[in-house]
Amino acid sequence: MGSSDVNHLSQPCIYERKSRFMKWLGKIFKGGPNRGLTSEQRPQFLGDENMVWQVPPRSMDDHSRAKREREDLDHAIALSLAEDLKRPNGARQQMDSDEGLARELQDSQNIPSYPPYAPSYPPYTPIPYYPRGYRICGGCNQDIGFGNYLGCMGTFFHPECFCCHACGCPITEYEFSLSGKDPYHKSCFKELTHPKCEVCHQFIPTNAAGLIEYRCHPFWSQKYCPAHEHDNTARCCSCERLESWNVKYILLNDGRSLCMECMESAIMDTGDCQPLYHAIRDYYEGMNMRIDQQIPMLLVERQALNEAIVGEKNGYHHIPETRGLCLSEEQTVTSIHKRPRVGGHRLIGMRTHPQRLTRKCEVTAILVLYGLPRLLTGAILAHELMHGWLRLNGFRNLNPDVEEGICQVLSYMWLESEVIPGFRSAPSTSIGASSSSSSSLSSSSASKKGRKSEAEKKLGEFFIHQIANDTSLAYGGGFRAANAAVNKYGLHHTLNHINLTGCFPV
Repeated sequence: MGSSDVNHLSQPCIYERKSRFMKWLGKIFKGGPNRGLTSEQRPQFLGDENMVWQVPPRSMDDHSRAKREREDLDHAIALSLAEDLKRPNGARQQMDSDEGLARELQDSQNIPSYPPYAPSYPPYTPIPYYPRGYRICGGCNQDIGFGNYLGCMGTFFHPECFCCHACGCPITEYEFSLSGKDPYHKSCFKELTHPKCEVCHQFIPTNAAGLIEYRCHPFWSQKYCPAHEHDNTARCCSCERLESWNVKYILLNDGRSLCMECMESAIMDTGDCQPLYHAIRDYYEGMNMRIDQQIPMLLVERQALNEAIVGEKNGYHHIPETRGLCLSEEQTVTSIHKRPRVGGHRLIGMRTHPQRLTRKCEVTAILVLYGLPRLLTGAILAHELMHGWLRLNGFRNLNPDVEEGICQVLSYMWLESEVIPGFRSAPSTSIGASSSSSSSLSSSSASKKGRKSEAEKKLGEFFIHQIANDTSLAYGGGFRAANAAVNKYGLHHTLNHINLTGCFPV
């Protein structure tokens, strides 16, 4: 090939040995992007073996032309590949070279010469990749991976794993309560922490200062709204608990109310109370404090007891309500002769009997309010019998705190013997002979007691608590002074000191 046969172009050119595949490309470019060029801009083809062409500048043709060119190029590559399959393996190296050149030309043809197409939808944001174990659920301790999750309390949760510590259901609200590290629904947390009234079963309201104000029984821990102290809510005359709105109390004939627990062991008439009365007399005898006189004992209504108190000259009476009386004057007293029966929520069919009490000794009779549980009735009898013992044994003109205090000690001791397991029914005394009789009486009285229910034991503990925490000067203060003396010096030494000095030993 001579030098006169080559065109020297000012623009860069590519020289290459023409193969059959390149002939196809030549045909494409002759009818493709060079269709609109002038004779000076078209590449010159020399001979059948060599070719020279100008690198095509970027065209400003439209989108359809570029698409048609790509289709022609793909068609040419397909034909070339079909022909290469028919060649022997020796021609494979030349085919790879041609194919690489063709792909370079195709990439250059794919560069768009028009502004890029802007899609109508928002651009897609790729999901970031997180390695396994990057987010561990604080509920199930499993890998969260992709999907919805919650981030709170310094960790992550599956939505279904972030559950209320109280009800176990998922927390879906925007706000929740937290106690320590335990999440709660706000409603569940209120159920757990906001006190409810045990009378009306509603949340206890706040006062004018925004504080939760309620009343609470010191022994039963019954919480209730302050308003129930003034809205005529019934209160049990025995255990002092307020009547709940879903449990009805029994209404006694004298206007008192009795809860169902106290009603189970309540003593309703004089005949029912006689075994208990004699058991307490035996208790006194076991402590070498025998009462020889047969003192009548009557169960009465509240009105009859109040009338007897008015006619009594001696004695100090418990306020706000007296439940027993050691009578020393001659009176006519109406007692309960036949126990009533329950009809609905009332007691009906009760029969009373007036009885004339004559004085045969320093003590005329012992009166006890009817309708009280066995343990409370026994505690009242033990108290009133001590009044009788003091009068029958020459204890005169004692101060109220001394007399009522030592009587409360005997009531307290009897309750302890009934309620506390293994408690000695008789205290230690200075008389050694009393120990054998005390133990025998203790075993015989224990056999008569029978098995107490848990509710009755709890009532006994409440009556003990009432005596120990009484705030009155005579009954409360007197008991604590008398009990301290008895614990230090013994019961009989304390009684001897009272008989001599009229006060407790210090």
